Amino acid sequence: MLPFMFATGIENSAPTIADGRIRRDQMEECGHYRQWQTDFALVAQLGIRTLRYGVPLYRTWLGPDRYDWEFADQALGALRRGGIEPVADLCHFCVPDWIGNFQNPDFPALFQGYARAFATRYPWIRLYTPVNEMYVCAKFSALFGWWNEQARDFRSYVTALKHLARANVLAMHEIVTSRPDAVFIQSESSEYFHATHPDAVAEAERRNRLRFLSLDFNYGRPLEPVQREFVLAHGMTPDECEFFEAHALRHHCILGTDYYMTNEHDVAPDGTARDAGETLGYAMIAQEYAQRYGLPLMHTETNLDQGPHGDEAREWLRCQWAHVRSLMRSGVPVAGFTWYSLTDQVDWHIELREARGIVNPRGLYDLDRRIRPVGTAYRDLIAAWNGRLSTNLTGGADAYHKSLTINDKKSRHD
Repeated sequence: MLPFMFATGIENSAPTIADGRIRRDQMEECGHYRQWQTDFALVAQLGIRTLRYGVPLYRTWLGPDRYDWEFADQALGALRRGGIEPVADLCHFCVPDWIGNFQNPDFPALFQGYARAFATRYPWIRLYTPVNEMYVCAKFSALFGWWNEQARDFRSYVTALKHLARANVLAMHEIVTSRPDAVFIQSESSEYFHATHPDAVAEAERRNRLRFLSLDFNYGRPLEPVQREFVLAHGMTPDECEFFEAHALRHHCILGTDYYMTNEHDVAPDGTARDAGETLGYAMIAQEYAQRYGLPLMHTETNLDQGPHGDEAREWLRCQWAHVRSLMRSGVPVAGFTWYSLTDQVDWHIELREARGIVNPRGLYDLDRRIRPVGTAYRDLIAAWNGRLSTNLTGGADAYHKSLTINDKKSRHD
């Protein structure tokens, strides 16, 4: 059984931009390779015992059955010795240069081999996010034209999405072979589309169905007619759809839901969309995801920049924690909460599209490893709540454990 997880993460995005000429390795740009030992010490000082952490895929995976585990051995070994449990993040918005991009049909099977090698080398790791934010990765890489393949069409988007989801499912199957009690925390963006006019309702609702595609694939949920029509019209085959229904591992899964100020969108009658800010909020949107999939939740990513008043990020933390508590009080099993990431990030205000080198002040610590007000607030929140949620009368971890048991029994009869 897992206790309630208070977590953070080391930002490890590494997509390519500029037609593959530039790789935006956030571990490099944020100084983690130079200061990883310091970073792990800071995690411990906050009272955090769960860390979303991924070794750099493009540096580690050199080719089919070829790996450089030197940094992974050092970093993961240090986490183990320090009593910090990693949520192993295997693929975070990138592939190695030798694979190319997410249009490569060989990627899922190749990634299955990487997951096998990783799980075999580190059998003590139990928690995994095999592929991070499949929906976001496919959208930014193959629909918006920002990263990796930099495509801008629905066929490329569906291709990337099905490859990412298939890679994730195949990796899960490999990992449970080495670690039968593995738990998969699927970090995915929880989004919502609002119609700004009656003439925009149909398009907003269509997008609200399509936002679930990555998770529907991952959890083997039969596609709705509008979803099936969309993917079949853009290159997916019926056999590919059926693969996901036949290979789901729901009983090993926690539904990781990410929420930022940019997750809600206003849709206009002409189909254009813009950020809507926090309109419904995390709790209401996460409740919809929880009802759809019937899995325990974890709030796996959130942050906000520290603004001119100095308390903007701290207030966002307070609000997000209130949303988590609201979900728990309503009976939704919640497994954990994450402020992402440990340190500030670089150029995420423009989604890494250009290498401007602008620091985003949204970490628990700045890039000089000085604690920010939100870091102090999160440390205090953890100290106050840690160890109390499992016996809370509103449910919390007890409901979460029950949910895992129910899903495990259900899966044996699927």
